[in-house]
Amino acid sequence: MGERKGQNFYYPPDFDPKVHGSLNGYHGVHALRERARKLDRGILIIRFEMPFNIWCGGCNNHIGMGVRYNAEKTKVGMYYTTPIYQFRMKCHLCTNHFSIKTDPANLDYVIVDGAQRQERRWDPTENGQVVPDDKSVGKKLADDSMYKLEHEQKDKGKSSDFAPRITQISEIQDRVKDDYLANRMLRDKFRKRKKELKAKKDKDNILLKKSGLELDLVDECPEDVRFAQLLSIQARKEAEELQKESRDALEHENIFANSKKQNPKTLPFLSSGVSSTDKLIKDKGFGGAFVKSTNKIGVAIKTTKIKMKDDPASDTNENNADDHAIPRKPQNFHNSLSMLSTYSGSSDDE
Repeated sequence: MGERKGQNFYYPPDFDPKVHGSLNGYHGVHALRERARKLDRGILIIRFEMPFNIWCGGCNNHIGMGVRYNAEKTKVGMYYTTPIYQFRMKCHLCTNHFSIKTDPANLDYVIVDGAQRQERRWDPTENGQVVPDDKSVGKKLADDSMYKLEHEQKDKGKSSDFAPRITQISEIQDRVKDDYLANRMLRDKFRKRKKELKAKKDKDNILLKKSGLELDLVDECPEDVRFAQLLSIQARKEAEELQKESRDALEHENIFANSKKQNPKTLPFLSSGVSSTDKLIKDKGFGGAFVKSTNKIGVAIKTTKIKMKDDPASDTNENNADDHAIPRKPQNFHNSLSMLSTYSGSSDDE
């Protein structure tokens, strides 16, 4: 790399610029050094890059596009005013040599010998590429008027098809014509986005620091916000706690309270039976004394003591029952009311 600079070179005392011209002329070497060792035969050694995939003719190995070789460059002809060059190189996997030359007419390369091209070509007209006309088309346009007219019609159709695309490209060029304004708009857009990302990051850091978590937070969406608002903050009770609370409520509940407050699932025959009995006693003209007692299962049962209207002894017994709250077994009457009262008293004695 140092020889490309015209400084820090040693010029001997016998160096004459008029005679030698340069240090290379003084030393009798070419400026390209070893690459020009065959320049007397019209061969220049260059660095050549493979333009397409090929199969080597000696070892049949694949050589991919882009592989570089030291190739011998030679001028072999002219296409109008464009020179045609041929490149000869050696395979890096075997001792075989292959040659490739340029094809200015088709804007391509052609393998001369020593290799075979891997066919991956397509028709450029199918994907909208510009295809140059060959010499035969030019001659036909000059000689055949009908073919020229058809060719012009095809060109007009292509022009109408590509008009929107050309207009779009022109608008883009006009938009970016002012480099300063385009750069300013782009920087403002990036700066705004950067501030939004920074604010979001600060908010996430505050939330993570508050919760004591170390994880990556994703962007929130409206569905997540709506679902979070529906969640309850209160802790749910276990099934055992709910069962215990229901049992405690049953133990402390008064079964003789108002029917609206009673639980219909707890011994409905007691409340309904006693209330119907009281109503029947009043309808028949009997009086009753009511006391509370507890049976073996721990449920308070209302017992009824029957008395006759004209029985003074029953009044005395009723007063005693109210004072001492001790149920007594009534006499055996031969009717349904006395039997019901007897059943209630017998349950208390048991």
